[in-house]
Amino acid sequence: MPTRPGRRLPNPLSLLVLALFLVFFVLPVLWLLLAATKTDDQLVHGHPLSFGSWEALGANWTALTSFGDNAIFEWLGNSALYSFAALAITLCVAIPAGYALAMTEFRGRRTLLVATLVVMLMPNATLVVPLFLEINAVHLIGSMWSIVLPYAFYPFGVYLTYIYFSTALPRDLIDAAMLDGCSPFGVFHHIALPLAAPVVALVGFFSFVANWTNYFLPYVLLPESDQFPVQVGLGTLLDAVPQFNPTVGTAAVQRPELALATLLAITPVLVVFLFSQRFLVTGMLAGATKE
Repeated sequence: MPTRPGRRLPNPLSLLVLALFLVFFVLPVLWLLLAATKTDDQLVHGHPLSFGSWEALGANWTALTSFGDNAIFEWLGNSALYSFAALAITLCVAIPAGYALAMTEFRGRRTLLVATLVVMLMPNATLVVPLFLEINAVHLIGSMWSIVLPYAFYPFGVYLTYIYFSTALPRDLIDAAMLDGCSPFGVFHHIALPLAAPVVALVGFFSFVANWTNYFLPYVLLPESDQFPVQVGLGTLLDAVPQFNPTVGTAAVQRPELALATLLAITPVLVVFLFSQRFLVTGMLAGATKE
């Protein structure tokens, strides 16, 4: 069938690359979904992409929820508490900080911006020891705040907000509001913040994902298993799988149960992404062109 004038066929190389990416990312997720429907024997000896049974899925659910007296739900609740508490502080701190860096001139502004970039580029693992010493000095080890506060101050969110306000927000609009008698806080609250809804959603999403997937810091700072977020809880479940830890006792966890727990751990991020994808796309494009 002839193509319409002005419409080009897709590049075969682009289609090939997209197909490879699709296989690389989709097949592991599909395998994970199907693994939760199998018995351990079916998982090992059956076809990797075959469906098990609803009965096996129900049995895996029962076994998972009975592990540690519904520990999986306790871990999910802890993750939600830590993530949303850190997210609330992040939005209250990162958005005004980015606005201040973009719209005001003060001594040390450039140094502060460079420091934000340096901290943003540093791997999280390099900050664990300094954070541990700092949190231990204020006697917060083992508390909720030892997890919430380090992730509440989000350098990437500050820099992202700075980029948005410095490129996408017209300064003439700010100057006009100031001439009309609006205070600096009033300009931020009534003009800048409503226009920054896409980048606020983007910062919020990235912050939530970073908080939800946080593993190393809670593993170091939280001594009790009932305080663990779900990411550390998955490590506890992994230690209870006989194939990975032959010394496990009666509280053994089978591999399909671990796959089901992994699905539960990633579901909140997927749900948040699906509900906020329109704002995320808008936020990613924000600042791409100068107003």
